[in-house]
Amino acid sequence: MRKLFLSACLVLSALAVPAAAQGDCLAIAGREPRVVPAAFEPAKLADEEVRLTFIGHASFIIESPGGIRIVTDYAGFSGGILPDAVTMNRAHTSHFTDAPDPAIKHVLRGWNPDGGPAVHDLEVGDIRVRNVTTDIRGGMAGRIKDGNSIFVFEVAGLCIGHLGHLHHLLGPEHVGLIGRLDIVLVPVDGGYTMGQVDMLGVLKTLKARVVIPMHFFGPATLNRFIATVSQVYELETSTTPERIVSTASLPDRPKLLVFPVY
Repeated sequence: MRKLFLSACLVLSALAVPAAAQGDCLAIAGREPRVVPAAFEPAKLADEEVRLTFIGHASFIIESPGGIRIVTDYAGFSGGILPDAVTMNRAHTSHFTDAPDPAIKHVLRGWNPDGGPAVHDLEVGDIRVRNVTTDIRGGMAGRIKDGNSIFVFEVAGLCIGHLGHLHHLLGPEHVGLIGRLDIVLVPVDGGYTMGQVDMLGVLKTLKARVVIPMHFFGPATLNRFIATVSQVYELETSTTPERIVSTASLPDRPKLLVFPVY
């Protein structure tokens, strides 16, 4: 109880501080078709810029100004590149692989095969990667504690959160550990993870300025989510599966940024 109270107090304190004033992200210490860019070329990024490229399902390439590239929810496909690091989640085989490319230097599993929570907090070049574990439904096995991770990427002054295969609402203890998020990558399938209305509740709690949907199964599912959140988020539909983002480009009003569906 004392731990929960402290977490809640710290969350409220963090929300009282403008995002620009915070030095980092911490407030306290059946598969869809892949989106494959025709030719992925390293970006020429300014020091304050990050490139996000959607490569399908729940996988993105996060590229830093220093040329570091991380692939999220890696299941063996990385968009034709050799990433410096990958993150994975356990809920379905479309989110992880037991045979990652051995040339990948950092393979970060969102669960701990030995039991207990996975704990990651490392610097990969100019990107800091850390995680906050959540539980997943386990079918006949029931709820599996710490089976999923929300990965947070701190890069170029931005805090980017990938919710993974989130199955439940977030408590103050989760929000306190996640901290500030500027951009959130959110599963919007409405069933395999969470109902879309509940996922909107998660987004309202996290208060990110840019929300990018993922883990949807065709345009119909995506359009239902857009309709669900239309009163909260301004909609922007991108014509390409990538976007260069920065602290300077964050919108004043929360935005839903939708990458194309192929």
